[in-house]
Amino acid sequence: MQINSLDQLIKIREGAMKKVNLRESGEDAESITELMVGMATCGIAAGAQEALDALLDEIEQQALENIRVVKVGCIGYCHSEPLVQVNMPGGEPIIYGNVDAERAKEIIQRHVMKKELLDNAILNKTFNKA
Repeated sequence: MQINSLDQLIKIREGAMKKVNLRESGEDAESITELMVGMATCGIAAGAQEALDALLDEIEQQALENIRVVKVGCIGYCHSEPLVQVNMPGGEPIIYGNVDAERAKEIIQRHVMKKELLDNAILNKTFNKA
């Protein structure tokens, strides 16, 4: 990408800073949805960076607020990497496995925005659905 003006450079910087701020949000923790992306060696090898990038892009495209994206180490389901754990206010943590870019977008569009679980991708099925 060639940068042709200071305004273009400023816009690129602002977009990058928005993504960084998603990881550093310190607002009211009780109202923030937290997405934890497993970035241990096994996750990275399986494509966790692509999943992370897709989550950040979709959050930006949907102009969602009150979401914190956190890189974490091993979540414990190495056989199903890349992993994303969704912690929504008042809800049980949900761990999704085999998260590629498309599934990451689906997590944002369905789970985060519409409060619908992606049953076919959940690894920790011990939660109460009632």
